[in-house]
Amino acid sequence: MNDTPRISRQFSLCMVMETIVHCGPISRASIAKQTGLSKQTISEIARQLEDDGWIRETGRTSGHVGRTAITYEIVPESACIATVDLGGTKVRAAIADLACQVLGELTEPTDSRGGLHVVRQIARLCREAAKTNNIAMEKVRLAVVGVPGAPDRATGRILMAPNIPGLDEIDVEAALGKELGVAIMLENDVNLAAIGEHWIGSATGVDDLVYIALGTGIGAGIMVGGELVRGFSNAAGELGFLPFGADPFEPDSLKYGALERVAATFGMRNRYKELSGKPLEVPAIFDAAETGDAHAIKVLDETARYVARTVAAICAITNPGKVVLGGSIGGRSELVSRVRALLPLCFPNPVEIGTSELGTKVAIVGGAAVGLTHLHATLFSGGVPGAAITLPPANVVKLVEAAQ
Repeated sequence: MNDTPRISRQFSLCMVMETIVHCGPISRASIAKQTGLSKQTISEIARQLEDDGWIRETGRTSGHVGRTAITYEIVPESACIATVDLGGTKVRAAIADLACQVLGELTEPTDSRGGLHVVRQIARLCREAAKTNNIAMEKVRLAVVGVPGAPDRATGRILMAPNIPGLDEIDVEAALGKELGVAIMLENDVNLAAIGEHWIGSATGVDDLVYIALGTGIGAGIMVGGELVRGFSNAAGELGFLPFGADPFEPDSLKYGALERVAATFGMRNRYKELSGKPLEVPAIFDAAETGDAHAIKVLDETARYVARTVAAICAITNPGKVVLGGSIGGRSELVSRVRALLPLCFPNPVEIGTSELGTKVAIVGGAAVGLTHLHATLFSGGVPGAAITLPPANVVKLVEAAQ
């Protein structure tokens, strides 16, 4: 049986939908001009999309010699996704609609009990985020969850996430799917950050990039040729386990990582206490350095040297066009300026070092990009390979403002 007409129709539908997503409100004549499709084909597809509730008329626009044209726009709330950023200290949840707007972000401390308690917390926050924006949960088709570790596709567990107990002991994907009643996608949170920066952040259009997050832990999202590098077991970019900093052969280095033990939150706190004899949280260490505290300055200098070595190591392997630093520690200008000064001393080639434009929203934004791309493909491609809808960069302002 010749399947060509169906495939052609599906490509046409995706072209029409993509044009409305990017340019709506838009008339059929304008859609025809941008897609090259016949007005009859566009009218038929627009009628189908309107009948199915995906688009709606928004009024009429004046044409030439007094003519008017019906304009169409997407119905944003017709289908949505939940996007979640699960961290060792905080969990964020938001809803993203078909118009690529992030709505109703909620944030609270991560449940310290871990395991199923965290799963239920995520589900509750997703429901509350939907309710906050009057989105019925049945409109939520998918949840994308950024996690601080390596999702195991075979078992649904999350490995290499020592800061949240119990996630390596349960099928997180199945448990969360049962709680929410929707499909679940688990992805490394730093991978989502890289996708977010590539989509609408400080690395837009840079297809070879590395996003390094330094905070409670340290990890990287790596893109080569516009595609994520995940590795055999989804553990690519777990920079905390680079074998320098602390002794990589000590037992704690197998659990937390030799580099993470000295360069992330716990390492900075421990080093300051070792030097000064006083306990101090990381934000206070930065404040103390600004006032001239010699111990705090030494901690920042040492941390910057570790980060510069980390950047050099990853650049030697992937040769990125840009390295973006983010996270509660990595995004601090005091650290970034030190890394920029140190890198030429340990790496021969110039490297562009940037900072995240999306800040704490970066993984939420990346989750929205992944989820909406998947949702559009599920709803409109009809399973035809190559039929796809690209996400519109024009909605970046709405997306970021809505998420703040």
